[in-house]
Amino acid sequence: MEAGMVLRPPSGGVFRFDPGTLWLDLLVSGGPGELSVFETLHAPADLAAWAALSRLRLDPAQVRVSQGELAAGKRLRDGLWELARALIHHDPVRPELTSLVDEAAAPPSLAPRLRGAPGGFRREWTLPATGTQLLSSVARDVIDVLSGPHADRVRECGGHRCGLVFLDTSRPGSRRWCAMQRCGNRSKVRALRERRAPDAR
Repeated sequence: MEAGMVLRPPSGGVFRFDPGTLWLDLLVSGGPGELSVFETLHAPADLAAWAALSRLRLDPAQVRVSQGELAAGKRLRDGLWELARALIHHDPVRPELTSLVDEAAAPPSLAPRLRGAPGGFRREWTLPATGTQLLSSVARDVIDVLSGPHADRVRECGGHRCGLVFLDTSRPGSRRWCAMQRCGNRSKVRALRERRAPDAR
């Protein structure tokens, strides 16, 4: 299955975006403040639907989410936006944010299981699952990433007014765009127009 999530922004167009890791997948669901225009988590079933679109690819009918778990998911997501921005701008991370992650990671997470596949094995998840297990997996992913070799590779797309955040797992660490087909191509077109513009002198 092709990596990434299919996004349909309010500005139009459709493109595939791979945030690079589970916890940054969650940021695509919306956020606080000016990000509220992108909010998709309005009801408990919406968090289950996000789990189906994320790299977990869970069956949403098998994810039970309560109203309280939805609220906890939005609190975690909004805190992760602040955490991501702090990492991008090399700002101090408030202790409250690490406590938020620790609290979400404390309960049991989704349980993986091994299944045979053509030419080898694949990982599946034990279902049904709860919203608490789902959020624990997201929080544990934060811990894994920020204590691992790519901790300094949380990046913001370089596109004009984009703002999407991803983990750069490329070998050279040179990823700049949310997606080449979107912001990468737009940047190339903008640069070409600037080169072709008549000299203002």
